[in-house]
Amino acid sequence: MSGHSKWAKVKHQKAANDPKKGQNFSKLANLIAVASREGKDIETNPKLRIAVEKAKEIGMPKENIEKAIKRGSGETNEAMTVEEVLYEAYGPQGSALLIKTITDNKNRTLNELRHLLSLFDSKLAQTGSVRWLFREIAILEVPKKDWNENLALEVIEQGAEEIEEAEETIFIYCPPSKLNLLKNFISEQLPQTEIKTDLGFLSSQNLIIQDPETKEKIDNLYNALIEHNDVENVYLNVDFD
Repeated sequence: MSGHSKWAKVKHQKAANDPKKGQNFSKLANLIAVASREGKDIETNPKLRIAVEKAKEIGMPKENIEKAIKRGSGETNEAMTVEEVLYEAYGPQGSALLIKTITDNKNRTLNELRHLLSLFDSKLAQTGSVRWLFREIAILEVPKKDWNENLALEVIEQGAEEIEEAEETIFIYCPPSKLNLLKNFISEQLPQTEIKTDLGFLSSQNLIIQDPETKEKIDNLYNALIEHNDVENVYLNVDFD
């Protein structure tokens, strides 16, 4: 374990934007619908489970959630036009970005992202040129007060790859395929504890930026992207500390 968390930094980068974006039921409904294409059972579909949990956190009505699942799984006559698209980009001073979008018009999203990036000395990259710098990961968050070292050993045996300790939270990293198994296991051991989950990308090695102006430019680029209506998340290989 360590005294900080890589995922806590990612969450900190996007925290200021979450409240206004999180209230957008339409965006979350699309996220649920896209996730439902991989199966409508949250016990076997971690993407859907996380999308539904996020919807419940902001108070989305149950009927809205169920409607989105049916739309995505093809149980309604409503046309399913939205899709998830991952764009790769180069940012200032050689930084790398993955831009996760939910869009109903790839050409529109592509052109708008290209324009946004150009405002910050950045550009879209060819498929595969940036993606290899990141690994897809599932994350579980457990309150530190409920954690113990014996449970840590058992979690590793169940498939966790890494455990990090932050000030108030334990972050557990695992392959996405192990997310539901680990959450169910920890829930059995800590039945009164709320366990949060997420899916995302972490860079294998972060780029250290010393120049204050470059840091500000990357920060402004991130904020501009995350505020775009089609952008669900942005991942970078730099720190914002």
